[in-house]
Amino acid sequence: MSRRGNFWDNAVAESFFCTLKTELIHPRIFLTRMVARTVIAEWIEVFYNRQRLHSILGYLPPVQFEDDYWLSLEGLKAA
Repeated sequence: MSRRGNFWDNAVAESFFCTLKTELIHPRIFLTRMVARTVIAEWIEVFYNRQRLHSILGYLPPVQFEDDYWLSLEGLKAA
């Protein structure tokens, strides 16, 4: 771990896990680890990556942001 402000700072990962815990983990009680694993994987793949708006990406979901990026590159190739 680095000191605060160094480029080794884990801000992105810390932000993700804070969101995961706040929005999914703490409001629920999981009966088994397998259920927790399944629910968390579904939350990441279905909600977090495809629906949840991310302010750093201009309030777009990551999948849409990436699609827009690749489409913009295709537009540069055509020009």
